[in-house]
Amino acid sequence: MEPEQKEALKEDLVRFLSRKEFYKRVGRAWKRGYLLYGPPGTGKSSLVAAMANYLKFDVYDLQLSNIVSDSDLRKLLL
Repeated sequence: MEPEQKEALKEDLVRFLSRKEFYKRVGRAWKRGYLLYGPPGTGKSSLVAAMANYLKFDVYDLQLSNIVSDSDLRKLLL
């Protein structure tokens, strides 16, 4: 990743963290999404792991092939 891209991403993550109360105040969901694309082995999963580590967040890898309903998903998550 280019140093400029890395710095821009880190700034975006810090901005996201600092605005949690704003989202709560205006009644919006506090979430941030990124679309990562590319062939296998290009670092998408490593980038997600690095972002989670930087934010001190957990990341979960769920196999959803056997999930057929919301209740199945709820059981998996709880």
